[in-house]
Amino acid sequence: MFNQKCIQTLIFHIFLLTLRTKTSDGLKTKANKISCGLGSGFISRHPVLANIGIICIIAILGIYVVYVAIALFTKHGQSEELPGVEGETYTEAVNILHKRGFKVDIRDSLYREDVKPGRVIEQFPKANSIVKPGRKIFLYINAVHPREVVIDNNGSPNELAMKGESFRSAMAKLDELGFKNVRVVKVLGSTDRVVKVSANGKPVRKIQKVPVSASIVLEVSDGRLGAVKDSLQNEELMRYYQENPEIYQTDESTGVEDPGNTPSEIEEEEEQTNTSYLE
Repeated sequence: MFNQKCIQTLIFHIFLLTLRTKTSDGLKTKANKISCGLGSGFISRHPVLANIGIICIIAILGIYVVYVAIALFTKHGQSEELPGVEGETYTEAVNILHKRGFKVDIRDSLYREDVKPGRVIEQFPKANSIVKPGRKIFLYINAVHPREVVIDNNGSPNELAMKGESFRSAMAKLDELGFKNVRVVKVLGSTDRVVKVSANGKPVRKIQKVPVSASIVLEVSDGRLGAVKDSLQNEELMRYYQENPEIYQTDESTGVEDPGNTPSEIEEEEEQTNTSYLE
């Protein structure tokens, strides 16, 4: 290890070599007197070797200084166990961490129904982690009110939100906005489209803010309306044919079904019969 006097001498020699052409003879003489056994004779006879040696010494000293500075700055070799503050109020958590010398930073405010408002719901690093003294600790606080978002911001406020959108698109959007409690109800309709969105039992309209904790009911048409109509029509026809078997008759000679009289023709015949009876 170099003592303070030698370090001062080396620094002075560097200054002397840099400004050799401008340094007076008197200054060189003074430098020779306070030198620490290095001597200016060797420097004057072998300036290249002297410069290389001085550069090496300075490099070693520089590395040592940087190592010491990094060790002091990063607190190398020092560690401490991080206390857990999840579930504590914001004030209590900050006091606990400050007493242990840690810095505190609020990263974000989230909302959870199972945690009281204003409580710490998550910390980073985790509790009981081994960290450096004075490290910054990030806290996530439970918000007092749930975050509110707009489900559909396109259109007039009098229109129903998401009406006419596809089922997949609506579900992806609700999931992206952060809704967790979503129930899908199928209603009779002709296409697989959204009919209505309700939050906590009330219809949601466009440009309306809804808390992400709300219970969402997504009414979607099931696309069976056309099939149901066809089924009802067929059922009515079958019932009518059963009640009126004379409508379809089979020609015994050809074996081909003869549609016979249609319902309208039957009604006309009945009217003519009634008219002739009255006459």
